Amino acid sequence: MTDRHVLGLSGGKDSAALAIYMRDHHPELDIDYFFTDTGEELPEVHEFLGRLEGYLGKPIARLNPRRDFKFWLREYNHFLPSPQTRWCTRMLKLAPFEQWVRPWLAAGDKVSSYVAIRADEDYREGYSSKSDNLLVKLPFREAGIDKAGVIDILENSGVGYPKYYEWRSRSGCTFCFFQQKIEWVRLRDKHPKAYEAAKALEKDALEHGSPFTWSKGESLSDMEQPERVAEIEAEYEIRRARLRKSIPINPLRPVKVCPDDIDDIYGVDEGNGSCAVCHK
Repeated sequence: MTDRHVLGLSGGKDSAALAIYMRDHHPELDIDYFFTDTGEELPEVHEFLGRLEGYLGKPIARLNPRRDFKFWLREYNHFLPSPQTRWCTRMLKLAPFEQWVRPWLAAGDKVSSYVAIRADEDYREGYSSKSDNLLVKLPFREAGIDKAGVIDILENSGVGYPKYYEWRSRSGCTFCFFQQKIEWVRLRDKHPKAYEAAKALEKDALEHGSPFTWSKGESLSDMEQPERVAEIEAEYEIRRARLRKSIPINPLRPVKVCPDDIDDIYGVDEGNGSCAVCHK
């Protein structure tokens, strides 16, 4: 029987900050870092993980699901995943993790899994363990580390942010349905091939009777029309200007935000109820 320690990385800022925090504050723990690759991640995510590996001084294990997104799309009758039916998280993120730790749990090892839920996220819950010897731990919540604290960790370490934060608010698949409409517009500008691939998946799903589009109430084909793009960009700028005026000035604690925190601009909780395993 062995005590094991694992920490999942999503490619986002919170889980990266937690990995840095655990390395710096708990060097006595031999932590296995892992990333579950769906095959549909942004290239900026892989670049950031490489940078993080350099700071951690050890490799990040890549857990690849045995079957890709298209396989599971067929298994689910070509119905796209949605906030109500998150089969992508279950099959492409959680299942590979459970398969990875299963031999350890079967051998009686105690596995501690560290999850990057912050102290200011009372509404979030961690992974629900199905095994008595798989323990979920929330170091940020225990240490009182909030969003500003996460930003401090990333900046002070020199690791910084993933480059996609210049135009996108979260990690995850290129076609994640939790994206805001401005993020879809930017995806088309930054990664047009990924946008076209998402359009093709959406078209296939609609032809097979799926009730969902990637963005609620609007197809990607409609969204990319010039007049619609202009509307989305104008609405975004109005919201951004409104947010800047509403930020209180506190000289004792300057407000720190990511390079472009779209969730704050849209006035919704970070991640908009999204899956912690994908976007933390």
